[in-house]
Amino acid sequence: MSQTSAPLPSLTSTKISDTAPAGLLTITQPPSTATSYYKIAPNNLVTFGWNFSYVVVPPTHLTVQAVCENGNTYPVGPTDGIIDGTATEVIWDLWNYQQNNPIPLAPKTYTLNIWDERGPSAGRAPGRLQANSGLKFAMYTPEPYLSLEDGVLKEGCVFVNRLAMHDM
Repeated sequence: MSQTSAPLPSLTSTKISDTAPAGLLTITQPPSTATSYYKIAPNNLVTFGWNFSYVVVPPTHLTVQAVCENGNTYPVGPTDGIIDGTATEVIWDLWNYQQNNPIPLAPKTYTLNIWDERGPSAGRAPGRLQANSGLKFAMYTPEPYLSLEDGVLKEGCVFVNRLAMHDM
């Protein structure tokens, strides 16, 4: 439930060319080569990490949100989704969030959204951070253990065995 910051250039005497690229935020954790699945369970912290490129004007703060495929939006991290503008990671305690918030996390697919103080729909601007919504991830809730003695699986097995024996 922390955040790590990296130094960004100071704006005190920086002139930004109109031809400079927009600032980029690239997700470094989790790897974006495959969908990551996170268990909503005690002591299961999720770390989202990133780095910046072409950012000339450091953001004053970042907003980090998880948008569920069901339409619900959740603030990410320990500070209601608002973190220092130079942070390069945020750690989210899913279980703690689940226990302390009225809208529970759903076992579904999410999109991670990160933007600066200009908001999620700010246009591209030279040297200013462009919003990022490129990471998809999923959450799941573990199911309780079900032994054969609990009956559900046992009855199914007995039924299958009876069919097998009938065909003999």
